[in-house]
Amino acid sequence: MKALLALADGTVFQGTAFGAEGEAVGEVVFNTSLTGYQEILTDPSYKGQIVTMTYPEIGNVGVNTEDVESRQPFVEGFIVKEYWERPSNWRAQKSLAAYMREHNIVGIQGIDTRALVRHIRDYGAQQAVISTIDLEPQSLTAKAQAAPGLEGRDLVKEVTCSEPYDWKQGQWELGTGYRENGGEGTQSSALSPQHSVPSPQSFFVIAYDYGIKFNILRNLVESGCRVRVVPAHTPAEEVLALKPDGVFLSNGPGDPDAVSYAIHNVAALIGKIPIFGICLGHQIIGLALGGKTYKLKFGHHGGNQPVMDLTTRKVEITSQNHGFCVDVDSLQSRAEVTHVNLNDQTVEGLAHLQHPLFSVQYHPEASPGPHDANYLFARFTALMDQHKTGERP
Repeated sequence: MKALLALADGTVFQGTAFGAEGEAVGEVVFNTSLTGYQEILTDPSYKGQIVTMTYPEIGNVGVNTEDVESRQPFVEGFIVKEYWERPSNWRAQKSLAAYMREHNIVGIQGIDTRALVRHIRDYGAQQAVISTIDLEPQSLTAKAQAAPGLEGRDLVKEVTCSEPYDWKQGQWELGTGYRENGGEGTQSSALSPQHSVPSPQSFFVIAYDYGIKFNILRNLVESGCRVRVVPAHTPAEEVLALKPDGVFLSNGPGDPDAVSYAIHNVAALIGKIPIFGICLGHQIIGLALGGKTYKLKFGHHGGNQPVMDLTTRKVEITSQNHGFCVDVDSLQSRAEVTHVNLNDQTVEGLAHLQHPLFSVQYHPEASPGPHDANYLFARFTALMDQHKTGERP
């Protein structure tokens, strides 16, 4: 079946459809990861976006129930160079196209993804439409031009959980599946994490769900945390009333400046409790400290971004997925920069000068991506331990 991709600037690509029939509208971006397309599809941070994979062959490992990163896929559409219908992997349970049809995700294959990526790099991420039903380029271009962009949109409310829940699932092991409570208990499914057997943990952490990935929660559990996930709009007073040892601020989609309730709540928590933020959580910390954020030309999406930890001078290869960035000059020395991106020198990490608080723009939990930065979860538990004992970080 024929399909078209039309960008808001009038650029049109013709290919063939795979996945669901229909139309998908969103900001078109590209991801440079070689593997992990299932984790990418289910990353809530991609709400409002159409993802282009730069790796040419996608679909060859199929889809399974263990590799999801949230309760459902949130990506608006999917673009690949060459789709493989028949997976060749012992863990595959269905094809990628079948999974996309099941979740109503429209895809297009057979286009020159190199040309598309180069166009995005030259002219920036922009609104686009994939369609299998409207094959008129001018009509699709008009739809892309009329579609709202990410700036000013609160997409967190569309991906956050509706009720609090406890998470008790650790990392995956070959032959046994996911561990319970960092190794204790029995195997559970990634799709029902709240239905597992509890055991004592060293630190009680409240995790704000702005679009949280499962592997973040697994890393917190593996680090010795008892984790309760709460909706994004949960007031700071309710969080403090639970007497946690620390608060975690998750990744999420869209413009951080539009999530005013999160900024207000985080501002009320700063100085009262140790805080660790990732991605959108990092940006919200910047805003809560009185800083500003701005939109990047085409964002950072992929598993090969070099970052320097300025506290150790070590370089780590990181997984990233964000389109906005904290303006360090706007913080006016309220926080120090702890990590920088070596490609474009943008801010990748912050730490408060007086309070127990730090954040990173990238994803130390990977999934997909390298594991160079998972030491940050241990840094968080050390910060909570220091706060409990009254020591200075």
